[in-house]
Formats: sequence, C-alpha cells, structure tokens
Amino acid sequence: MKVALVHDYLREYGGAERVLKVLSDIYPNAPIYTAFRVKGSTAGIEFQDKRIVESWLAPLLKIGKLYSPLRFLAPLIWKSFNLGDYDLVITSCSWYISRGFRISPKTKVVAYCHTPPRWLYGYETSVGFTKYWFVRAYSLIVGHFMRMYDFASAQAVKFWIANSENVKERIKKYYRKDSVVIYPPVDVEKIITVARKMKNKKNGGYFLIVSRLVGAKGIEEAVKVFSRLGDGYKLKIVGEASGYSQVESRIRTNKYKNVELVGRVDDETLFRLYSKARGFIALARDEDFGMTPVESQAAGTPVIAFRGGGFRESVVDGINGVLISDTDEETIKDAIIRFNKIKWNKEKIQTLAMKFSRKRFEKEIREYMNIKLGI
Repeated sequence: MKVALVHDYLREYGGAERVLKVLSDIYPNAPIYTAFRVKGSTAGIEFQDKRIVESWLAPLLKIGKLYSPLRFLAPLIWKSFNLGDYDLVITSCSWYISRGFRISPKTKVVAYCHTPPRWLYGYETSVGFTKYWFVRAYSLIVGHFMRMYDFASAQAVKFWIANSENVKERIKKYYRKDSVVIYPPVDVEKIITVARKMKNKKNGGYFLIVSRLVGAKGIEEAVKVFSRLGDGYKLKIVGEASGYSQVESRIRTNKYKNVELVGRVDDETLFRLYSKARGFIALARDEDFGMTPVESQAAGTPVIAFRGGGFRESVVDGINGVLISDTDEETIKDAIIRFNKIKWNKEKIQTLAMKFSRKRFEKEIREYMNIKLGI
C-alpha cells in the first residue's frame, strides 16, 4: 500500500507538527508533501530524515515571511500535487487548508483536522490578523474566495478526524461533515519517566508557560500579573517568536520583574521544567485542543487554564487544574490564590493524562484505518 502525508508547511515545530511526526513514524515510508520547508528551522530539523516534497511555489513562500500574505495561493499550491498513485493520503490540515490536491479513483483521503483555518472564520489569530485596515480589506476580499475553496475542497474528503470535540463542532459547522475525535499524541510515558527520576528534586517554585510567543495565547496578560506579584512568584516562558508577532520584543523591552524568557529547549529539558514547576499557565481563549497542558499534567503539575476551547477537554476543575472564565489581572490572581489552597494529587493528575498518550493515539489511528477504510 502506497501512503502519502500532506501538511501545511514545515517551519515552526508545534503541536500540529508533533502529530505529523507520529504519523510519519506510523507510516515511515510515506513522503511528506508540503507548501514549503525551511531546512534550518525547528520543523525542518525534526523532519530532516524524511522525504519532503515541496510545492513549486516554495522558493517564493520561504522568502522572509511571505508565506503569510501569500496564503491566498493555497489553491495553486495544492492543485500542483498529483497524488493519484497513492492508495492512502493523510492530510494534516489547518492554517494553509492542505486540500485540493489531485487524486485518482483508487485514492482514499483522510483529513486529520487541527482546525478549519481560524483566519477565515473570525477566530482570534496569533498575529492579530485584522488589526490593520488594509489587512481587514484583504481578509474581506480574499477571505471570501478562500472560504469557497476551503468548503469545496472539504466536500471532496469523505473521512474526517478531529483533534478535539471543539474542532469536531467546527468541522460540522463550516464543512457540514461528521468526524471522529482522536486526540493528538502526547509523550505522556516519557514525561512520567522523567518526572519519576526527579521525584526527590526540589520544586522550582515557578509557574510555567510553554507556547509560541504570539498573540491570542494570553501570554502578555500572565506576564503583567506575575510582574506585579511578590518575589515568591516567578514565571518562566518556554517558546520562540513566530510570524509577525511582537510579543517577545515587548516582553524583553519592558524587562518585566519575575519573568524569564527561556527560549526554545529540547524535549528532555522541557520535561524537566514541567516536573519542577509549581503550576502551568494556559490562557488562550479558544485553543483548538492544547497539548502543553496535558504535557504538564503528565509531569504531575496542575494547570491554571481558561475555561474555553480544547482546555475544557483536558482540565478537570479542582482535580488536575483550575479553570477561569476571564484573563484579566484580578481573575488570574484569584486563580493563583485558589490554586495554592488545593492539595494536588500528582499521581491522579498523571493518570488522567494517560487518556492522551502517544500509544493510545497510534492504536486509535490504526483502528480507524482498519474499521473505516479496511486498511
């Protein structure tokens, strides 16, 4: 059986790319078709041992940050790929749509959807897409035709997998398609192993955020709160800047008290940071799913999360975290006070995280292919 994988583009190594990595491990001989790949980037390095097929527009898209304003070229990008020789194509789709490629009658297509493109349907985006008037004009004109393409290309796909119940609702709303939820794979077992090794290590006393340094993640709100708290409250932020976002530069310029920008770290270091953290902060208002709170829980570290989006599917209030209904300074401070009063059960938190393990993901993907496609 010939299998191909399709993904938006390979630049930053985030949650969607982690899913792609596991899919490429399940199907190790499958090439990855993508709009473009930046070789020295975090995602480029992770997939350097894989066969990558870039679109003919890749040289243009990878110049600076042109891939963002040129996203309207998506129909040309995907139509240029002829995947008719493959028996199975799994497309990992979100921001760049990643559908509309040519296939043959024998080709079965499965869409693993991280979310319908947020910028097309009015959801808050990480770069504040509609902040400027000319961008709003762009969105109105180009967005109309891109929504038509997004819907039409979705109708050509019969088999849909959603990364959360939250995204399942969006797929139904915007594409009129039913889907099956298979939560993304989290390295729960590895994180638990690291946490056990550090069992007798002193708690670091800090709260932790792990995220791309972009808007719509609640990062700056959390930074302002911790900068005003006493010396007993420290915040570490792991992640790198992305796209046109100025979040990192604003944080560095203001030199906020009690806040440390750690940058990007390897998985072993990240797992240790989770394990030593006092608590984890996740404040995105409508996260598609959110893998980092689950990673934190795998280390036995409870979470303060916004009560919205995919966080509601992984955080149980009072059991493995605290859910809050706003991200203003007073609400976050009250949440920290409540957080400190709860006696957290580390083992119970880790047990709940097993629901999202990599082993479970691989099993459910294989079962899906067997039951739905007979593969």
